[in-house]
Amino acid sequence: MATRLGITWQISDSHGWGIFGLNLARNLIRRGGPTPLLFTPPLLSETPAELLPFIDEQAQVQAQVLDPAGGKEVRVGGVTILHALAGGFRRRDAITGGTDIGFVFFEQGGIDDDARARAAEFRRILAGSSWNRDYARAHGVGNIEFVAQGVDTSVFHPGPASGAYRDRFTVFSGGKLEPRKGQDLVLAAFKVFHARHPEALLVTSWRNAWPESAQGMSASVHIEHEPETGADGELDIRRWATANGIADDAFVDLGWVPNTQMASILRDMDVAVFANRCEGGTNLVAMEAMATGVPCLLSANTGHLDIIAEGNCYALHDQRPVAPAGSATEMWRESQVDEIVAQLEAAHAGREEARRIGEAGAAFMAGMSWEHQTERLLDAIRDLV
Repeated sequence: MATRLGITWQISDSHGWGIFGLNLARNLIRRGGPTPLLFTPPLLSETPAELLPFIDEQAQVQAQVLDPAGGKEVRVGGVTILHALAGGFRRRDAITGGTDIGFVFFEQGGIDDDARARAAEFRRILAGSSWNRDYARAHGVGNIEFVAQGVDTSVFHPGPASGAYRDRFTVFSGGKLEPRKGQDLVLAAFKVFHARHPEALLVTSWRNAWPESAQGMSASVHIEHEPETGADGELDIRRWATANGIADDAFVDLGWVPNTQMASILRDMDVAVFANRCEGGTNLVAMEAMATGVPCLLSANTGHLDIIAEGNCYALHDQRPVAPAGSATEMWRESQVDEIVAQLEAAHAGREEARRIGEAGAAFMAGMSWEHQTERLLDAIRDLV
């Protein structure tokens, strides 16, 4: 095994790719190698002490090795480098190592000859879901394997609720606000559920660092209004929810929350809803909710299928296509509002069964710690480095 593993993307504690990189780096350090080599300055609300030497090194690498103008390819010989890939297996960086390995989460189809050629530039590609792997293989990409993300089980585990929402039935929904994540379905279902159960409270973590990706929500038949961006450049999530019929006193927008603080919030939730239309990975937010013991409703499609097992969630099985075959989103599937409402009703009426489902979900996620998944990642590339 190589002594270093380069990570090309920005590590952070505030978004999916960043949390993946952060936990990968920390677990590489803890296991004693291969140690991480960072190529991008991190974005962290709190910097773990074990990362400090590697962050200092990153500044030196940026000054001495990387092209400051970003205009030409940079070669770093003798280092195994893990690259974050965009859709179509496109590079997000201009760095080449001794061994180049791609990691991809894709939510759109259209793998053509150019995409296959880009994929072939890597010794191996790791996909964040078995669905991504299988779809890519079916479209001619052979050098691809499945490695799921992990969960920080030292943070996300069952524990006592704070009592912050006493006498309310709390429904959590997380993930950046965009059509793929299905928040329109959540609003439509919660509106019906709240009319039957006035104590219900929808608690959301829907902030989106790329507000433009939220556009297109108004195309949904389930809502009437498009999300709007305020003067501060942020999506006005509360205004969007109330404009689409959610009572003001039945809605909480958590705003931007550091990842390490989410566990205490999740422990106050009675149930969580993830009606996502497509997930290239295994949905880190859903994994963290399950790990904390929250009984979760999960759309049974794409990457979610890797975290659905008998009795560990409320699976939403009625999944219907949203686009015709041959379109970029031909693989997307839509949950049905009636089934979401029915599963919310089941969780509300059967509190003991909901508790058991939450416990089963937490037990399932205990086997997907970042420590465990880091070993899975290294096993998937061990023959190359």
